[in-house]
Amino acid sequence: MPFVNIRILKGHPQERKNEISRRVTEAISELAKLPKEAVWVVFEDVTADDWYVGQSRVSVLQAKADKP
Repeated sequence: MPFVNIRILKGHPQERKNEISRRVTEAISELAKLPKEAVWVVFEDVTADDWYVGQSRVSVLQAKADKP
């Protein structure tokens, strides 16, 4: 039974997570020749303050990107 753990920045709408889950499930089901019900997908929402790219918090990078 495949278990897919997706860490994603907090704030993505449920509709987007539903679509990601649908696509991931379809791909694994097709390639592994398993029923879709055998694929588990779990989302972990991570705040931008707890997510780092290198030594920089994503919240800081986002703030810099928002500046004109």
